[in-house]
Amino acid sequence: MDTRNITYFMAVFEHLHFTKAAELLGISQPTLSQQIRLLEAEVGMPLFDRIGKKVVATEAGRLLHQYGMKMIQAEMDAKSAIQELVSEKRGTVRLAVLPSDLDFQLVPLFVEFKTRYPHTKLQAFSTIFVRDEVLTHKVDLGIGLRGPKDKRLVQIPLGSEPYELFVHASSDLANKHEITLEELTRLALVMYPKGYIGRDLVDEVFREQGLELTTVMEAGSASSLLQLVAAGIGATIQPRELLKQHSGWEDIVTIPIVGPAPVRHMELTYYADRFISKAQHQLAEWLIEFFKSKTN
Repeated sequence: MDTRNITYFMAVFEHLHFTKAAELLGISQPTLSQQIRLLEAEVGMPLFDRIGKKVVATEAGRLLHQYGMKMIQAEMDAKSAIQELVSEKRGTVRLAVLPSDLDFQLVPLFVEFKTRYPHTKLQAFSTIFVRDEVLTHKVDLGIGLRGPKDKRLVQIPLGSEPYELFVHASSDLANKHEITLEELTRLALVMYPKGYIGRDLVDEVFREQGLELTTVMEAGSASSLLQLVAAGIGATIQPRELLKQHSGWEDIVTIPIVGPAPVRHMELTYYADRFISKAQHQLAEWLIEFFKSKTN
């Protein structure tokens, strides 16, 4: 089965539109249709149902898409492995990481990686869909919240991190040794918007206890939330290590949460059956060491 035809098939499957797929592939629509017909003849079943102008994948098409992704990735892996063997050029390393505080924390590590591998292009993507990005081969490595076991993935635990309350040092709360969930519901809070994983994780803990948080302001970055706390706008609930990774916030203190505290469990993931370059291995090792150092 020709991987070129598989590539054509994947384009049609993704867009469910022959003309649009042909334009993206840089070929004519009749040529694309002919190649799909040849592929259908080879597998012995139609891959798409054509209902008027509407294109729908058949069961055989959905099955071929599943295995077609593996075929294309296998070809890419083979080329990458050979390229690494004969050339000093290391290609590209793609990393998916949760947005907000994590991408900020990892910047020093990215700088170190680039110094070690100057010819390697490092692409770091902030996304809440880390596992999906790894499973669809859009990235090589992913750092996200721990998920259920998946035999397609290598899943390496990176430790756990409790959330704490961040308040201004001049706050009446600053001298408290701990604070309860119920007390937190009465505070003026600045948080990520709903839909951010960090916010949803915290909200879920409160919801399980029959409680609900209210906010006075919401912002989409860790640095913005810290600025709001420093300005006295409100307090925030964030991972404990966040303050250690941001310098210049001596006027902010953290207070442990009890009853129970929100906790995030992190993991490093990558696809089990794909080629991992030396540069990717090195980045993975550094990421594991980075998170290990945070828990020591």
